Amino acid sequence: MQFDVWTKGVATLETDCLVLGVFDEGELTEEARAVDAASNGKLARVVSRGDFPGRSGETLLLPEVEGIKASRVLLVGLGAQKSFNRKLFRKAVGSAVTAIARTRIASAAFALARPSFKELDDYYFGRVIAEVTGTTLYRVNDLKTAQKPKPPALERVLAGPVRGSGASAARRGLTHGAAIASAARVQRDLGNLPGNVCTPTYLADQAKALAKAHSSVKVTVLDEAGIRKEKMGCFLAVTRGSAEPPKFIIIEYKGPKAPKAPIVLVGKGITFDTGGISLKDPPTMDEMKFDMSGSAAVIASLTLAAELRLPLNVVGLIAACENMPGSRAIKPGDIVKSAAGLTVEVLNTDAEGRLVLCDALHYARRYDPAAVIDVATLTGACVIALGAHHAGCMSNDDALARELVDAGQRADDRCWHLPLTEEYADQLKSNFADVANIGGREGGAITAAAFLGKFTQGLRWAHLDIAGTAYQGGANKGSTGRPTPLLADFLIHRAGR
Repeated sequence: MQFDVWTKGVATLETDCLVLGVFDEGELTEEARAVDAASNGKLARVVSRGDFPGRSGETLLLPEVEGIKASRVLLVGLGAQKSFNRKLFRKAVGSAVTAIARTRIASAAFALARPSFKELDDYYFGRVIAEVTGTTLYRVNDLKTAQKPKPPALERVLAGPVRGSGASAARRGLTHGAAIASAARVQRDLGNLPGNVCTPTYLADQAKALAKAHSSVKVTVLDEAGIRKEKMGCFLAVTRGSAEPPKFIIIEYKGPKAPKAPIVLVGKGITFDTGGISLKDPPTMDEMKFDMSGSAAVIASLTLAAELRLPLNVVGLIAACENMPGSRAIKPGDIVKSAAGLTVEVLNTDAEGRLVLCDALHYARRYDPAAVIDVATLTGACVIALGAHHAGCMSNDDALARELVDAGQRADDRCWHLPLTEEYADQLKSNFADVANIGGREGGAITAAAFLGKFTQGLRWAHLDIAGTAYQGGANKGSTGRPTPLLADFLIHRAGR
């Protein structure tokens, strides 16, 4: 896919399709009015007779419009002008791309109105168009044997109008947006695969493929013996019930002229989660193939850093295994020892994500990191608290949490800063071990983070609970690619880009 900007002359753009915005009740945008004038009132006649009222997200393809160079015009509804904002702009772009994908249109020029410059500057204008285009054109990597539909024909997209002084920023945004969409595709492809395909070994192989594609990336994979050598007793306890061998995956990206202290991303890589002995309810257990979404987001983020050659050092740590109820599986009441030396009473084997993460977080210490962020589909409690709209963000550093919240706002992939005070850690007391792995129903998402907090003292650390945002169920079941856009924005801003 090629992306570029256009600066002036909407009626003279030579493209297969010119995408124009129309506000509610048929009010034409500035660029639409220019095309209307060049076509002797063609667009005004269409809207005046009620063929296109401009409701948000609606589209109408006009095959031939005289007086312009474009072969077709696609009208896109923007809704009421007074409420037009960045979210509705994204919706309009997505609706346009969806309509174009049903055709054999190979090139398109976007000439949509955009919200205020403050809400959508030249950089984010380009980034949104490229990212939404890539995201909308994503096709699920299903394993159906029927013949696949032909991929969309769209190959070239122009974004504008952009002032000459803003063209460089818009082009940078287009490049970054395309890279974010590509990275999110990595996460979605991994998440959508079934658990019998996307095993811990498969995840390790994907990481190795990333290193093979980029000389700036180095990958090390620890097998069970290597994990045992690192004394990761909590991680090993989770994998005991499964025949699939566990993998601890270390991905190291070294950027040009990067600060020495890396950012460490830690991903939960439970490639299938039955709950173990504390077995989950069967009806939606198939969705537990998505329980490795945190690890997929880490691989996606390292992919983005390598493709954009960000001037950062980034380390990805993935603890990958299955959680199964085998004869050797860990039992409620068992006590295991973490790599940090703390003993953990396992009261619920379905609270396994925090067990693999605590050992991975301890491993992160050896890098003397600038920041550590773990990413995990950790708790159903976070879904109850925030639904599918926000990820939960908990941290021992308010400034780091603010960075992530701001990145989510800019990326339209939002998270919400939840409290993490000492009262929650008190719920994790155990009569028999240093700490219990659950703290009761109240504040479940926060007590899970409080558990991880016991292993991150002295680190600048944040935890993203993506249980409600990483995938959706029902008729549209599949990975969403979140929080890759949030992490991408965080890394891009850390890199000063």
